[in-house]
Amino acid sequence: MSIKDNINQILNNIEAARQRSPRAAKQVHLLAVSKTKPLEAVMEAWNSGQTWFGENRVQELVPKQEALPEAQWHLIGHLQTNKVKYIIGKTALIHSLDSIGLADEIEKRSAAAGVTTDCLIQVNIAEEEQKSGLYVPELSSFIDAMADRPHIKIMGLMTIGPIVDDPEDIRPVFAELRNLYEREKARELPFVDFQWLSMGMSHDYHIAVEEGANIVRVGSSIFGARQYN
Repeated sequence: MSIKDNINQILNNIEAARQRSPRAAKQVHLLAVSKTKPLEAVMEAWNSGQTWFGENRVQELVPKQEALPEAQWHLIGHLQTNKVKYIIGKTALIHSLDSIGLADEIEKRSAAAGVTTDCLIQVNIAEEEQKSGLYVPELSSFIDAMADRPHIKIMGLMTIGPIVDDPEDIRPVFAELRNLYEREKARELPFVDFQWLSMGMSHDYHIAVEEGANIVRVGSSIFGARQYN
């Protein structure tokens, strides 16, 4: 199947999952994760109508964003503070804000550039040591701390679920993130604007949609298996 066919199939699957669940969002956005893929593959997706793209690494995002600035580019991988300066003003959304140190750097660089940077807070629901993200008890106080960082806008939450054999096993993780999202959104803090709940990847996005995700991050099911050097 072509990239266009894959995208259409995923969009159909998203809509079917949305129809199945009373918890589903009214609209779900497909974020095509193009990491390790050449610009030609991105352009094929773009020409098929895909407009949102995600990259894990700053060094991949920047040249692709410069080649296709009309697209929405999202940084979804762990962001090192020394790489922040390269992407300020180039991202529609950073999905992986996970520390005060990173927030401070984003704030400093955003203020210097005269922009506000939209971010999601990454939450490590399963408390997996090998993954980034705040643990659940840290979330509210972290959000409160953003009041002092006016060039960051918190737009919602993101999680990366644990790797499981049966995607159904991940449902409680996604359900918990949805509950956290609703809890924090209900606080109606003036410096946040909760719009996005980013969860689910190629192997479990249908579960994520059923549990309320309105951004799903899909790579290999669109572009095929990744090639690592």
